[in-house]
Amino acid sequence: MNQPSPRTRRAAAVYGAALAVYFVAVVHRTALGVAGVEALDRFDTQATGLALLSVMQIAVYAAMQIPAGHFLDRFGPMRVMAVGSLLMAAGQAAMALTDSFALALAARVLLGAGDAPVFISATRLIAAWFPPRRVPVLTQATGFVGQTGQLATAVPVAWVLHELGWGPAFGGLAVVGLVMVVVAVVGVAMPASNERPRESPPDRLWAALRASTAVAGTRLGFWSHFVTPFSANVITLLWGVPFFVSAQGQSPAGASALLVVLTLSGMASGPVAGVLTGRHPLRRSWIVLASAIATALAWVALLSFDTPRPFWQLALFCVVLGAGGPISLVGLDFARSWSPGARLGVASGFVNIGGFASTVAGVLLVGLVLELVSAPGATSYSLADFRLAFAALALPWIVGVVGVLRNRRLTRADLASEGVVVPPIREAWRRSRRRRPGRS
Repeated sequence: MNQPSPRTRRAAAVYGAALAVYFVAVVHRTALGVAGVEALDRFDTQATGLALLSVMQIAVYAAMQIPAGHFLDRFGPMRVMAVGSLLMAAGQAAMALTDSFALALAARVLLGAGDAPVFISATRLIAAWFPPRRVPVLTQATGFVGQTGQLATAVPVAWVLHELGWGPAFGGLAVVGLVMVVVAVVGVAMPASNERPRESPPDRLWAALRASTAVAGTRLGFWSHFVTPFSANVITLLWGVPFFVSAQGQSPAGASALLVVLTLSGMASGPVAGVLTGRHPLRRSWIVLASAIATALAWVALLSFDTPRPFWQLALFCVVLGAGGPISLVGLDFARSWSPGARLGVASGFVNIGGFASTVAGVLLVGLVLELVSAPGATSYSLADFRLAFAALALPWIVGVVGVLRNRRLTRADLASEGVVVPPIREAWRRSRRRRPGRS
């Protein structure tokens, strides 16, 4: 029996450390989603205030993506992951100790800034340690682990919150964050062959950004990441529990179960998306568009009814939305395909802005509409209120689909100039059938 080589064992150990840091980062990111009702009381706020708490973290995360990518190119994954974990631990400690809305906003800034470099660092490590054919599948596996982080939020974090209270829940997350600092320092490293020579410094930030965004394939990655995950994020990060409890008549346990369904859907669809991306690199945009269309149909089916839906229909809705998260990672595969290694951090950061920019827009739109259509001072919202609020998500969806279609056309033009022609889907299907066993 062949023993794995030292490099293979080292690659697995580094990847495992990066997965642990990313898993905890996702728990940090989504913890407020199960504490929305408690946050309304603790910080004495309403829908827009609660939305602002969620959006502050996501907005900082998105704003920091390009600087985080530049720091990644300059200082390497270990340093930025360790510093990111430390910032997130500090943010959760502040959340545990304060009941001031202003200090809570500052804590959310720390969380967003610390979270910003973690995922793109993990994908950079994958590209450095593993062969290209395995990169799409391992990227999806990383997203799969992130989905389990959401699962940990929906079950054990929610349990600690409801049984022990706000302070122990967020204080415990701070302690776990400190442990991840140690994991990053001890376990994360780049292979020696990928270390940048000192005499070849990375591009300046704005030069690297201009070079990355000038490429249509990178912009296609941005819009692919923009259009696919925001519906699931709006539900998971903030509005899912209030919607399921206040508008759909579910118990808190039922609402948590629906978040688990959404997370399990993402976990199941991630490996499928990774395999399809690896096997059909010229058809990656079809995967993105199929997810966007399925998500739109799920929203239309749910919002067409003016009465609460049974649990199984809500679960089916969550299944469809949950697939959007891992499919958004196709956007990062576009960045890898179209970016040299020296600019991969900046390009990945730019692409990763997409889904979080659309999430910020979605969370704010829902909160704004809820406050406009509900009674003054309301802290609980009806199904009619939520139907109008969620209908506003059509705006970022339309913007995202248009962005994908336009930049797909430009990307295919760039490919054609290099002699690579993407055949029509019917021709590709005929070729696939001719290659099957038993056919000449």
